[in-house]
Amino acid sequence: MTRELERFEPLAPPRVTMYNCGPTVYSYAHVGNFRSFLLGDLVRRVLADQGLAVTQVMNITDVGHLTEDDLDRGEDKLAKAARAERRTPAQVAELYMGAFFEDLDALGMLRAHHYPRASEHVQLMIEHIARLMDAGYAYLSGDAVLFDVSRFERYGALSRKRLEDLRAGSGGRVSEEQIAGKRNPQDFRLWKIDESHLMKWDSPWGQGYPGWHIECSAMATHYLGETIDIHTGGEDNVFPHHESEIAQAEAVTGKPFARFWLHAQHLMINGQKMSKSLGNTYRLGRYVEDLGVHPLAVRLAILSMHHGKQGNLSDESVVAAQETIGRVQNFIRRMQGLTGEGGMDATGARIAAFEKGWREALCDDLNVSAAMAELHGLMTDLNRLQPGAEAGRDAVAAVHRVDAVLGLLPVERERPTIDPGEIDRLVALRAELRSQRRFADADKVREDLKARGILLEDGPRGTTWRVVG
Repeated sequence: MTRELERFEPLAPPRVTMYNCGPTVYSYAHVGNFRSFLLGDLVRRVLADQGLAVTQVMNITDVGHLTEDDLDRGEDKLAKAARAERRTPAQVAELYMGAFFEDLDALGMLRAHHYPRASEHVQLMIEHIARLMDAGYAYLSGDAVLFDVSRFERYGALSRKRLEDLRAGSGGRVSEEQIAGKRNPQDFRLWKIDESHLMKWDSPWGQGYPGWHIECSAMATHYLGETIDIHTGGEDNVFPHHESEIAQAEAVTGKPFARFWLHAQHLMINGQKMSKSLGNTYRLGRYVEDLGVHPLAVRLAILSMHHGKQGNLSDESVVAAQETIGRVQNFIRRMQGLTGEGGMDATGARIAAFEKGWREALCDDLNVSAAMAELHGLMTDLNRLQPGAEAGRDAVAAVHRVDAVLGLLPVERERPTIDPGEIDRLVALRAELRSQRRFADADKVREDLKARGILLEDGPRGTTWRVVG
């Protein structure tokens, strides 16, 4: 909010509450989408290393992700995908949500404590909208309930936009035809009345579905309280999404909604903006397969770019990250293989300096590249100092402590014994369960296979499987 570097202290230590804007599950996530998700994962790990207890919530948007143009057509992105793929909205959400979690796991991200789905919290949103109407912040106009931004004086504080400067058509969000019935061109929809929509719920204002912004205000305060410590997202979320979240929450509670905001800037790939027209919105699995690297190489490459600056994910940077991971693994193996006593004084002091250095780097605005420089320095110096077995064990323990925060080293595990016929039978069983809408049972089949190192991938031509790990 202040654009300043500030010291973080929780509202109620040692507890930290953190809300991360999550995926919209109408298509596969691409590698660029994961920059903001990795930011939340890094924040949680750094705070945990400092002895704080983080409660992390990431929403799953499976309804209501609308642009103003979409609203006039009465169709949101998930409903559009459902029609195009000849699936129900629930089936579309299940498909892409499962793929999201597979990629999340491949990138070594910790699972959030809660993943509330918008479609399962609509009543919560309706209640929040009703409170906004009772307080005079929302009004019914035509086929929608709208938030009156003129009633909330601080609207624009996060994005540094002034109400008088916002006009119809700015940013391509509102056209002249779409503002009829609005008190202000910037007013946004809380509820869309549409009885013909694929996804609709009963409400005091008529059957319909919620707007996009209301879900995060309602679910964040429900799971984390009226004031949360940290809210993260991508820079494209700042306006209008996060600006609207603040207005909706604070208009009801009268308290600050989020104390700290962190936004990951856009991520380019090989010097180009990611876009479908350029054909460079790569899925994680396909991208790492083409490069012949581990997914954690993508994690390191992305985290090494400071979140507050635009990043460029190049093939070269990912390959270099893979080589770095390999050097760290080789260093660990070398330290584990040391024998003899060696000198403890010099190596002990060097390890202590490393422990202090990487923590200071990460606590200074999450400077991963500086933390990695500390790790490279440790490896160089200990290779030169020729430590003994005890110092080698201490060095390995120190590297594992920094890895607990950065999450760079693959988990070693035995490859499973594969019976292709059995796997094919389970894939067919899962397909049958999904056709019967027994999604929980189908998910259990997927998770059981995943626990055995078998990853299922759903696509337009059906389900395929591969061995991972």
